Amino acid sequence: MIKKFILSALLVAAIFNCNAQRYAVIDSKYILQKLPEYRSAQQKLDQFSEQWQQEIDKKSADLDKMYKDFDAEQVMLGDELKKKREDELFNKEKELKDLQKKRYGYEGDIFKKRQELIKPIQDKVYNAVQRLAVAKSYDFILDKSEGITVIFADPKLDKSDDVLRELGVK
Repeated sequence: MIKKFILSALLVAAIFNCNAQRYAVIDSKYILQKLPEYRSAQQKLDQFSEQWQQEIDKKSADLDKMYKDFDAEQVMLGDELKKKREDELFNKEKELKDLQKKRYGYEGDIFKKRQELIKPIQDKVYNAVQRLAVAKSYDFILDKSEGITVIFADPKLDKSDDVLRELGVK
């Protein structure tokens, strides 16, 4: 009886072992931090960001001064001059918002610089992960740096089309 149990347990373990998928876990953030070219690119990106932030801060300080000056002088201004100054303030505020959007908005300068400086290094890491996956016959490689994400999956394991067929979608 015990021999049958042990034999059954070994057989089940062997079956699971044959069908087991091979996977690995990486920390892409850790990998990138170890690459000198990434640290250099990140420093360049930080320098651009700091320079652009100083530009925005200066324009913001100028706008604040304009508002304070306007508040102090508006009682002495005529309607026409008051309207002109309000328009100037509005335009300066719009310029500041446009500059912030240009620098830091969706697909702004910081995004473009990151694409230019950081993305080639990330692609290099991704290609190395793919080479490792193929060389070591991994089915999955998970990245634990920003929550668990699949960074590589063997395409033969993708069952999306099977699910679509199950749903009746051709």
